[in-house]
Amino acid sequence: MRVEVDLGRCTGHGICESIAEEVFEVRDDGIVLIHEPERPESDRDRMQQAVTQCPAAALRLLD
Repeated sequence: MRVEVDLGRCTGHGICESIAEEVFEVRDDGIVLIHEPERPESDRDRMQQAVTQCPAAALRLLD
C-alpha cells in the first residue's frame, strides 16, 4: 500500500501529522512531506484515518 499527497490540494492543516507523525510532516511552508510512502498493511487503518480526516481531501491510498 502507498499513501500519496496531492500538493495542489494540500493546505497544511496537519491532521495527518497528528494521526501518524512518523509518516507525515508538515513543513514550515505548510506542505506535507511523506516519509516512506510505501506502508505495511499493518498501517492501513491509520493511513485510512488520515485520508478520511484530511479536510482538503489531499491524501489517497493506492494498493
